Amino acid sequence: MHKRTAIIDIGSNSARLVIYEQSSRYGFRLICEQKSKVRIGEGAYNNGGLLHPVGIKRAYNTLSSFKQTIENYKAHRVSCVATSALRDAPNSKDFIQLIKDKLKLDIKVIDGKKEAYYGGIAALNLLTKKDMITVDIGGGSSDMTLIRNGKIEDTHSLNLGTVRLKELFFDNNEKIEEAKEFIKQELLNLPKSFKQETVVAIGGSARTIANTIIQTSNYPLNKLHGFKYELNKYEGFLSSIVSSNMDNLDSFEISPDRYDTIREGILIFLEIAKHIEAKNVITSGVGVREGVFLTHFLKSSNLKFPNNINPSMQNILDRFNSPMGAKLAGQKRQAIKRLAEIFSSHFGIKKIFLQELQNAITMSEIGKNLTIYKAHKHSFYIALEELNYGFTHKQIILTALLLRVGKKAKIKQSVYKKFKSILPSKNILKWHVFLYSITLSIFEFSNDAKIGFEFTDLTLFIISDKPLYLLREVLKDIEKPADFKIEVIDSK
Repeated sequence: MHKRTAIIDIGSNSARLVIYEQSSRYGFRLICEQKSKVRIGEGAYNNGGLLHPVGIKRAYNTLSSFKQTIENYKAHRVSCVATSALRDAPNSKDFIQLIKDKLKLDIKVIDGKKEAYYGGIAALNLLTKKDMITVDIGGGSSDMTLIRNGKIEDTHSLNLGTVRLKELFFDNNEKIEEAKEFIKQELLNLPKSFKQETVVAIGGSARTIANTIIQTSNYPLNKLHGFKYELNKYEGFLSSIVSSNMDNLDSFEISPDRYDTIREGILIFLEIAKHIEAKNVITSGVGVREGVFLTHFLKSSNLKFPNNINPSMQNILDRFNSPMGAKLAGQKRQAIKRLAEIFSSHFGIKKIFLQELQNAITMSEIGKNLTIYKAHKHSFYIALEELNYGFTHKQIILTALLLRVGKKAKIKQSVYKKFKSILPSKNILKWHVFLYSITLSIFEFSNDAKIGFEFTDLTLFIISDKPLYLLREVLKDIEKPADFKIEVIDSK
């Protein structure tokens, strides 16, 4: 069985368990996720930070259940971290000792800067390499990481959390203006270097914001991780949620389990974003838990995936790829690159998305591991659901759509219409579909032949040292995006 790692994250509001399964040196996937709204810090922020019996009991019962799940999944490694509520509580040591004695779980309380660091590690490896500031809004604190040139420059933790604000300002006679002033005063502690156009939003409030925007804007891809939006377009909409009363939150497509703290979360996020002069928001589905996991998973590679490795794609290949192997995949990538160069130079294609073409051709066999019938449709759905880490939504959709077309270079119109708003122009898309389909066809019927290409007199010559009879038949059905010929020169 592949190695499995369990991570427990105890926050002020929720406790979560995730279990990751390693499929290869750099491939992994999430196989289990459980969550409980333990509210271990309930009542603490008005009472000197002390944990109350009701919160302790909920946390104990949740961790007991998590422990059983971990045993059922036979995890090889377990890490349990706790954040704001436990580090603020004078009686946290008693709770930690109770869990160790009764459940044999060792809880490591991490400070805000470490919490921010884990979020930064996760964002850098599993979301984007852009200059950014990560903002992880929790129940008791908001933890931030400044990232430039692919490196973590600084971290900072603010005493701003959804549960903290709820108990101080929202539970009795909602005092929104006072809450704003409290946030602004705390932001004065943030180093002046924390200014950036791109903010990566981490945590439950961030995911709720993204989901609300997706549901109310007819965005075509229902995927939170990597969802990007311009802040100025939605600032007014988000502010209206903050000023709304709890009874009206259902009109904003917000899940009922988020009603009690979402206004506090949005208020904190908007004030932080304004302070750091953010313009663009990228929603992260990863954070502390993934950071804890990666700190161990990547410890021998300087906490970074190699430049040519994407963990989502690697895991897909580990689980679904054909036995033909890496050598053939490399030949396919070289061939599609050469064809892209040929047609780009002769037809003046403005933009070639080479990475997406190479990703699609590398994964072209994955659907066959379910069944050869309609394999291209299976490939499409696998890519759509499982290409997560390190891909933009545009990259996911283009790669999945290429896998969907198969060998005839025809775009399914219903699929195109659904995702049109985040796809390249139709002309550019037709060229990419053609390049993918012709490369796929060549390698399906080449039988280990040495393949070369030449383009003269508006004719693409496919040159082979072995017979390519079946390829000639297939080429007749491939839809071309321009007026040119295709001829096969082979050893007959």
